[in-house]
Amino acid sequence: MTARPIRIFGDPVLRTTCAPVDVVDDGTRSLVQDLLDSVELPGRAGVAAPQIGVAARAFSYNVDGTIGYVLNPVLEVAGEPVPTGEGCLSVPGLWHDALRHPWARVTGMDVDGEQIVIEGEGLLAQALQHECDHLDGKLYLDRLPPDVRRQAMREVRESAWF
Repeated sequence: MTARPIRIFGDPVLRTTCAPVDVVDDGTRSLVQDLLDSVELPGRAGVAAPQIGVAARAFSYNVDGTIGYVLNPVLEVAGEPVPTGEGCLSVPGLWHDALRHPWARVTGMDVDGEQIVIEGEGLLAQALQHECDHLDGKLYLDRLPPDVRRQAMREVRESAWF
């Protein structure tokens, strides 16, 4: 298995609503291993399947020394959204305050069909929301206030990678 290249803003897979993982087979296990390998690189709090080119409801996370993954996550949030400094591997070099809830819980499954529940505050809550957004074809840019989003889109257009 290997860390896969990250898809960049403009790639259609990043705007795709991902399909549920209905069958756990060798392909699913390989995807999970690639997500785990991809999130272990420095500076990564999460990697969603579409970021490595797969439109499946799966993501990995790496927060406060805990690395894991979830298949078919269902997100719950609590608290009023607050501006939270955020970036994205698929939008390299940009950092803006996105609106995120202070608490989040994800319920999903592992490759053995066992239920997984992850919940927390702070960076973990932010990562869970961010990765679930990816599975719905959303980027953190979509969570910015309109004036900040216009500025961010200008920065995207002016970036060397776009």
